[in-house]
Amino acid sequence: MDRNYLERCMDSRPLTASGGESPYVSLEAEIPEVLYQGMKAFIGSNPAWDQCQVMSSALAYFLFQNGCSERAVTERYLDDLFSRSQA
Repeated sequence: MDRNYLERCMDSRPLTASGGESPYVSLEAEIPEVLYQGMKAFIGSNPAWDQCQVMSSALAYFLFQNGCSERAVTERYLDDLFSRSQA
Protein backbone atom coordinates (compact mmCIF):
# COMPACT_ATOMS: atom_id res chain seq x y z
CA MET A 1 0.00 0.00 0.00
CA ASP A 2 1.39 3.41 -0.87
CA ARG A 3 1.98 6.04 1.84
CA ASN A 4 -0.68 8.43 0.55
CA TYR A 5 -3.47 5.86 0.50
CA LEU A 6 -4.86 7.00 3.86
CA GLU A 7 -4.78 10.64 2.78
CA ARG A 8 -6.71 9.84 -0.41
CA CYS A 9 -9.32 7.98 1.63
CA MET A 10 -9.71 10.88 4.04
CA ASP A 11 -9.93 13.55 1.30
CA SER A 12 -13.43 12.41 0.42
CA ARG A 13 -14.67 12.66 4.02
CA PRO A 14 -15.37 15.74 6.14
CA LEU A 15 -12.80 16.42 8.85
CA THR A 16 -15.42 17.01 11.54
CA ALA A 17 -18.52 15.08 12.39
CA SER A 18 -21.78 16.64 11.29
CA GLY A 19 -25.39 15.64 11.30
CA GLY A 20 -25.02 12.98 13.99
CA GLU A 21 -22.08 11.20 12.35
CA SER A 22 -19.55 9.58 14.63
CA PRO A 23 -16.19 11.40 14.96
CA TYR A 24 -14.47 7.98 14.75
CA VAL A 25 -12.97 6.16 11.81
CA SER A 26 -13.00 2.39 11.59
CA LEU A 27 -9.53 0.92 11.13
CA GLU A 28 -8.59 -2.58 10.12
CA ALA A 29 -5.01 -3.76 10.53
CA GLU A 30 -3.10 -6.99 10.63
CA ILE A 31 -0.83 -7.30 13.66
CA PRO A 32 1.48 -10.07 14.82
CA GLU A 33 -0.27 -12.65 16.99
CA VAL A 34 2.08 -11.95 19.89
CA LEU A 35 0.86 -8.30 19.98
CA TYR A 36 -2.75 -9.45 19.85
CA GLN A 37 -2.18 -11.88 22.72
CA GLY A 38 -0.47 -9.15 24.75
CA MET A 39 -3.33 -6.74 24.12
CA LYS A 40 -5.86 -9.40 25.04
CA ALA A 41 -4.02 -10.16 28.30
CA PHE A 42 -3.75 -6.44 29.14
CA ILE A 43 -7.47 -5.85 28.54
CA GLY A 44 -8.30 -8.93 30.62
CA SER A 45 -6.38 -7.58 33.60
CA ASN A 46 -7.43 -3.92 33.16
CA PRO A 47 -11.24 -3.69 32.97
CA ALA A 48 -11.16 0.11 32.46
CA TRP A 49 -9.65 -0.45 28.99
CA ASP A 50 -11.13 -1.95 25.83
CA GLN A 51 -9.60 -2.81 22.44
CA CYS A 52 -10.54 0.52 20.89
CA GLN A 53 -9.00 2.51 23.76
CA VAL A 54 -5.78 0.48 23.64
CA MET A 55 -5.35 0.93 19.90
CA SER A 56 -6.26 4.63 20.03
CA SER A 57 -3.86 5.24 22.91
CA ALA A 58 -1.05 3.34 21.19
CA LEU A 59 -1.54 5.31 17.98
CA ALA A 60 -1.60 8.64 19.86
CA TYR A 61 1.59 7.63 21.70
CA PHE A 62 3.33 6.71 18.46
CA LEU A 63 2.29 9.91 16.69
CA PHE A 64 3.21 12.14 19.64
CA GLN A 65 6.61 10.50 20.09
CA ASN A 66 7.32 10.92 16.37
CA GLY A 67 6.65 14.65 16.23
CA CYS A 68 2.93 14.99 15.48
CA SER A 69 1.86 18.44 16.68
CA GLU A 70 -1.91 18.05 16.30
CA ARG A 71 -3.58 19.27 19.48
CA ALA A 72 -6.07 16.37 19.58
CA VAL A 73 -3.25 13.82 19.39
CA THR A 74 -1.32 15.54 22.17
CA GLU A 75 -4.44 15.76 24.34
CA ARG A 76 -5.22 12.08 23.82
CA TYR A 77 -1.64 11.08 24.63
CA LEU A 78 -1.50 13.18 27.82
CA ASP A 79 -4.99 12.18 28.94
CA ASP A 80 -4.13 8.49 28.63
CA LEU A 81 -0.74 9.01 30.26
CA PHE A 82 -2.15 10.61 33.39
CA SER A 83 -5.77 9.46 33.63
CA ARG A 84 -5.51 5.79 32.73
CA SER A 85 -2.43 5.15 34.85
CA GLN A 86 -4.55 5.78 37.96
CA ALA A 87 -7.32 3.36 36.94
